[in-house]
Amino acid sequence: MRECKPMSKQQHLDWDDFRLVKIIAEANGLAGAAERLAVNHSTVFRRLGQMEENLGVKLFERHRTGYVLTAAGEEMMALAEQMDENVTAFTRKLAGQAVAPAGELRVTTNDTLLVHLLTPIFARFIKACPEMRLDVVLANQALNLSKRDADVAIRATDDPPETLVGRRVATIAWAIYGRVADFPDVKGPEDVTIADLFDRHWVALGDNLATLKAARFVREHVAPENIVYKVNTVLGLAESVEAGTGIGPLPCFIADASPNLVRLADINPDFAAGLWLLTHPDLRQSARVRAFMDFMAAEITKQKKRIEGGGAKIALLNGAG
Repeated sequence: MRECKPMSKQQHLDWDDFRLVKIIAEANGLAGAAERLAVNHSTVFRRLGQMEENLGVKLFERHRTGYVLTAAGEEMMALAEQMDENVTAFTRKLAGQAVAPAGELRVTTNDTLLVHLLTPIFARFIKACPEMRLDVVLANQALNLSKRDADVAIRATDDPPETLVGRRVATIAWAIYGRVADFPDVKGPEDVTIADLFDRHWVALGDNLATLKAARFVREHVAPENIVYKVNTVLGLAESVEAGTGIGPLPCFIADASPNLVRLADINPDFAAGLWLLTHPDLRQSARVRAFMDFMAAEITKQKKRIEGGGAKIALLNGAG
């Protein structure tokens, strides 16, 4: 019978070896890898050399454009990514089993919601749950909750990712607004005909938010030469309308709070978006996630009338279709 021989010493690998290959591949070379690892370039060079010598194979091809994985290196990279995913999944499940509303919670949202709605609610939550800490991450694109980039997302969307669970807590209403000083005789939408507005200067959202329904409306109804200003955040859009740069669509909960702005058209339901509280399924039973989402839902519900336009008549813009 063939004798089973133990693995030779030179073939031994540990997690740090896989991690090193992954980092070098992602950084496309030793300099970037050294920076990520906070070590000297020579240290990374030496560790990689020792690893390749012990294994008896090359893990990278050295090119002028960077380090390219060999077949053996690609296998190590794939295993490293699998290990990373397994560790992340395990950490996420442990977090989902937390039994007390304590510890740090990472929340992602956008700058508009943070400035005009969420900051005072977050302050009240911290007072109500003194054992909790919030780490707020601003991003207009959804972070990867499966990778624990965030624990909870507060998003304005009508199409939340299927991989997440949560609740729709309000509908964010939008309408067309202008500066009061530019419309001294206008008290509300009934004093304006939408067709008369299209020849004025308009402000619009930038290309990164071009898929928002309010942004599409401006593109479809306003001549390009009348769109005098574009900006890539709703927060900046509101500032530009208040500065008198032009008229434009804004969330009602922002614009109605400003005495310097006047609503020029009825709320357009085609502009609306849902306000969602979202988390990963593995985290929904976490005490801290559950406590946070319940608190936020209750507090946002108190302000639902303001978010949804203050009870103003919901109608299509005259002639907008």
